[in-house]
Amino acid sequence: MRKNVMFVALAALGLASCKGGFKQADGGLLYDIHTDKSGPTIKAGDFMSLNLVLKTEGDSVVYSTYELGRPVLAPMPKDGKKGDITTGFALLSEGDSATFKMNIDSVFKKGQPKPPGMKGKYLIYNVKVEKVIPRGNLSDAVFQGRISEYLKTTAEAAQKAEPAKIKKYNEDNKITATVTASGLNYQITTPGSGPNIINGDTAVVNYTGKLTNGKIFDSSIKADAEKAAAESKRPVDPRRTYEPIKVAVGAGRVVKGWDEGMLLLNKGAKATLVIPSTLGWGEQGAPPMIPPFATTVFTVEVVNIIHANPNAPKVAEPQPPAVR
Repeated sequence: MRKNVMFVALAALGLASCKGGFKQADGGLLYDIHTDKSGPTIKAGDFMSLNLVLKTEGDSVVYSTYELGRPVLAPMPKDGKKGDITTGFALLSEGDSATFKMNIDSVFKKGQPKPPGMKGKYLIYNVKVEKVIPRGNLSDAVFQGRISEYLKTTAEAAQKAEPAKIKKYNEDNKITATVTASGLNYQITTPGSGPNIINGDTAVVNYTGKLTNGKIFDSSIKADAEKAAAESKRPVDPRRTYEPIKVAVGAGRVVKGWDEGMLLLNKGAKATLVIPSTLGWGEQGAPPMIPPFATTVFTVEVVNIIHANPNAPKVAEPQPPAVR
């Protein structure tokens, strides 16, 4: 990668005070480039696909695209300030990887509280540049067309890779799954009794939903919600009530994997549902917790079944955000 000679000369002024192999960029950002590929550096307006991990000096992860399962997809900002992370991006080209240290006080202005547990002098970014589409002098139509083609290609790759990922998840977690024609993977861990739920019934269900990396994104069980909050260092929502939810089965108010999965269960049954993205939140995901093309895993327990009364007026039951 060709670095700007003028920039290197200016940055060299701060090298004497840097430790641990880091160099100092204009504005005070510290950087250490690990992989340095040839090619033009990222310019304002270019499209970037970046994988990154943001940590504190105590090695506590604040944000990780690897955990979310999707890189950051965004144009390089045109209004970046000296010393912020865009200063670091401007040093990199496609295929490069680097670590950046940004002074934490420059992120949180005076009087603005820092998130709980965020200590130390620096925020640390580990960055890998997956793709750069230069803006250059391209027309808007051509530039957007290239971005769309790239996103289409990556989406198709994610979809093709999902069955193998589900198979590995089942093997790693010792799930003996039955696979339906639609692709839903399920295992009944505790059989129930009586007839199965049918379309039109209301299932009263306890559940915990997580990603295949183990991150819980929603639960009707307080202990699981508290565990997830502790892992993510976020407080439990004090307004949330933890109790079984009511699901109007077959009404299309939950993702397809839930509507299908409920029909396989009866009262008292416990099961694991491994839901492919085609039966879940698809290519859009449910930001910020569920990324695009995410396989989701639910442990469910049918507490009760309320059979449909054909003479009763239809009432829309409230649903929790995670399973809509």
